[in-house]
Amino acid sequence: MNIGIAGAGLVGRVLALMLLRQGHHLTLFDSDTPEGENAAGLTAAGMLAPFAELETAESAIFDSGQRSIQLWPALLAQVGLDDATGAFQYKGSIITAHPADEAELESFIRQLRTKVPAAEDIETLNQARLAELEPDLSHHKKGFFLPAEGQVNAQAFMAASAEYLLSHPNVTWYSQVAVKAVSSGLIVADKAFEFDWAFDSRGLGAKPEMSDLRGVRGEVFWLDAPEVNLTRPVRLMHPRYRIYIVPRPNHRYVVGATEIESEDKSPMSVRSSLELLSAVYSVHSGFGEARIVKQLTNCRPALKDNLPRVDVAKGIARVNGLYRHGYLLSPAMAEKAIQQSFKESI
Repeated sequence: MNIGIAGAGLVGRVLALMLLRQGHHLTLFDSDTPEGENAAGLTAAGMLAPFAELETAESAIFDSGQRSIQLWPALLAQVGLDDATGAFQYKGSIITAHPADEAELESFIRQLRTKVPAAEDIETLNQARLAELEPDLSHHKKGFFLPAEGQVNAQAFMAASAEYLLSHPNVTWYSQVAVKAVSSGLIVADKAFEFDWAFDSRGLGAKPEMSDLRGVRGEVFWLDAPEVNLTRPVRLMHPRYRIYIVPRPNHRYVVGATEIESEDKSPMSVRSSLELLSAVYSVHSGFGEARIVKQLTNCRPALKDNLPRVDVAKGIARVNGLYRHGYLLSPAMAEKAIQQSFKESI
């Protein structure tokens, strides 16, 4: 089939990879560069945390997240990111807290355990067991280990997927082109393009056709911290928000927490910066000598119920509203959209 994809961010790229396996010819349209300089998928930490997200998410998020974790290794291998690259890590995550917040941490874990039976596998960690899993957290007295969680190296995936798709003979990519409308088999940019099928994965770019779509601001730091040696994602319970620290190769860490109901993409405020960096320093004093490589802000597309949506009609499928769960949900949502569109298994 001759297929058009409007939006070549994270979801659009995952859709493209899956559709190429089926032998289709693709045309991608995106307002961004192929590098995804303005994409939420580039800003993201890439966490695969179906259990930790249960606190505020529906069980459907958990189920779809589990499916995405199964799909990610093949997608990464497709673009040349095999096990040796470390782009996919699936060795659990750790949640800890300072003594004053331990009661909140216990309540958080109890809540997770009531939502899905698999959460019974969450392990309570004393100081010795914490030190065994992550020696650099040995000064923390208590924590919990969520074994069935991990991460995708978001920045590596965005770069590798761009290179793969741009060089693929069955792909035409129109970058820095504004898509004005998407309808049944039709994508309108600087002119109208007709296809056998169209997918709309524009995120916030689809607001003209999805009135209940909104942006949710997220903020992250990229830190180079040679004195810190964490090997898996770590969360710190905080009175105001959940801080996450996600390791990348060569002692780089993606650090974030804030979630603001705003479509503002301006730089981070002094207050947010101070709170986030102070909290990270409290996790490990080695972050005090870290170098700030980048400070990034972006907006994730969300719907009123904060749940993803796949809408399929004749000649068109729309995938949107992945909220803060982009890497956790995109493979499962793309698979669902393709299956519902063509009534066949990937």
